[in-house]
This record gives sequence, C-alpha cells and structure tokens, in this order.
Amino acid sequence: MMRGLGLAFLVGMWTMLSAGSALAREISVQEAITQAQQQTDGKVLSAQTLRLGKRKIYRIKILTPDGQVRIVQIPAEQ
Repeated sequence: MMRGLGLAFLVGMWTMLSAGSALAREISVQEAITQAQQQTDGKVLSAQTLRLGKRKIYRIKILTPDGQVRIVQIPAEQ
C-alpha cells in the first residue's frame, strides 16, 4: 500500500510541475508595449524583438513625460 501511494505521489508531483511550466505563455509585442507604457506613462518611439539564445525579449524605446528617452526590456515569456 505504501509503495502505491509513493508512486501516486510522484506522478501527482510530476503532473503539477509539468502544468506549472505550461502556465508560462509568450506575450505579443503589443502586450509588451502596453506594459512598457504602463510602467513609464510615456509614448512609444519604437519596438524591437530580440533573441538571446532561446529567449525572446522586446526592447521598447519610450519618450517619458519629462522628455527623456528610456529603454524598457520586457521578456516575451511570462
């Protein structure tokens, strides 16, 4: 009985961990732009998609309300 319970526990943990990694999703460039605007309250000047190995990052250039240009980097996977 204990052996079966141990196997069920391991299968349950594996399922839970697999589901956890599936919860991460890739956002679109438009979603990244929206996040950058909300973080800075600025105007978007440009947006680029960069690949760093297997990772995708959105690089968004913002004009802040006080006239400064700021670069915001948003990871695609969230």
